[in-house]
Amino acid sequence: MEYIKVAKENIEEEHICCAISNNKDIQVSSKKAWLLDRFDDGLVFLKSVERGKCFIEYIPVENAWNPIDGKGFMYIDCLWVSGSFKGHGYSNDLLDICIKDSKEKGKIGLCILSSAKKKPFLADQKYLAHKGFFVCDESDNGIQLWCLPFSNDARKPKFKEYAKHPHVNEKGYVLYYTNQCPFNGKYVPIIEQCAKEHDIAFKAIHIENKEEAQKAPTPITTYALFYDGKYLTNEQMNEARFLKLIAS
Repeated sequence: MEYIKVAKENIEEEHICCAISNNKDIQVSSKKAWLLDRFDDGLVFLKSVERGKCFIEYIPVENAWNPIDGKGFMYIDCLWVSGSFKGHGYSNDLLDICIKDSKEKGKIGLCILSSAKKKPFLADQKYLAHKGFFVCDESDNGIQLWCLPFSNDARKPKFKEYAKHPHVNEKGYVLYYTNQCPFNGKYVPIIEQCAKEHDIAFKAIHIENKEEAQKAPTPITTYALFYDGKYLTNEQMNEARFLKLIAS
């Protein structure tokens, strides 16, 4: 497999894997705009030359859009290989490239989010353990921070204390989200409209910079839905799924 690095110079021409459509699609345009602003922060987006979901996205943890203390670590936003790309060792390829690049940049290890129980859009625990990662911190809702230090004496990363206890002080449904996930560009407005039509208390908080993200009351900032203060899910909702959640 050949891989290509998406950067400012080629982002308009390249597909971005997690949202394969034309640049006028809100999912694509919102994600590409988010990426463009992150490249200067050291973000790397590496993908297969073939169209499909096969890519890795990583950034120095100091610039990550998550409340993590882990100076010197590289944070993996997403490692995603699916569909016909599965089973060919491409995850290993992408991770190996990330490790090599991170070491060359003087980083002391990698970290990534997973969970005690499998959740959508989070890294697979068995794969991480197989590659030498281990849990270095965990929040009350089972979101885990896994790390792969490059040396035994590397100081382990951890969640900021307020993120370890996900909670908001507001009634009704409260959603924290960013444009890191392209699906939010399409589905968050749909949920807002759905809530309005059904007279459901709903508030969407759009995180627009790393400072806001690093102060968020949740380890996951791409999509974190709360109800009456309690964390519910990181899974994006369409209208049908949201109404089903309301009814349950």
